[in-house]
Amino acid sequence: MPFEIKPLPLSGLHLILPKRFDDHRGFFMELYKVSAFEAAGISVRFKQDNLSFSKKHVLRGLHFQKPPHAQAKLVTVLQGKAVDVVVDLRRSSPTYGKHFKIYLDAQEPKMLFVPEGFAHGFVVLSESCLFYYKCSSEYHAESDAGIHYKSPSLQIDWEVENPIVSPKDEQLPYFEDFESPFW
Repeated sequence: MPFEIKPLPLSGLHLILPKRFDDHRGFFMELYKVSAFEAAGISVRFKQDNLSFSKKHVLRGLHFQKPPHAQAKLVTVLQGKAVDVVVDLRRSSPTYGKHFKIYLDAQEPKMLFVPEGFAHGFVVLSESCLFYYKCSSEYHAESDAGIHYKSPSLQIDWEVENPIVSPKDEQLPYFEDFESPFW
C-alpha cells in the first residue's frame, strides 16, 4: 500500500502518510492513487489542481466554496513548512465550529484530506512554501467564500504574531457573524 490513511477527530478528515522510497538518486513517492483512497473510504473525483507559492508568515484562508460548488481538498506542502487549519462548517456535525490544526512539512511528507463542508487555511512558517492541493470542484467565483482567520470563538493559534493577509481575507466575516451553507 503506497499510503497509510488515518481518520482524524473531525468526521471525514483524514491524515495521509505517503510511503517515500529513498536511494542515492533522491526519492520517489505517490501523491494520489484512486484505488488506495477508495479502499480507505475516500471516493472523491478531483477536478482541479492548485499550487501556491507564499513567503514567510503569509496566511491564506479560511476559504471554502458554497454548495453546489463545494470542494473537497487533498493538501500537502512540496517545499517549506506551514501550519494548516480546517474548520468544520457542517451545522449538523457534532464538531461544528471546531478546528483541526496540523503541521505540513516537505521534509516529513504528509497530506490532509479535507471533505466538503470545511473552511481551510494555512500560514507559512519557513522562508517560503509551495502548497499543493487537489480540489473536487473547479473554482467558481460566485461560490467563493470564507470566514475571518481571527474569529474569536474559533481560538486558532496561528503561531505567527502579525501574519501577512490579503485585503480580501481581512474583510471576511467572523465565524460568530456567519451563517453556514452546509448542513
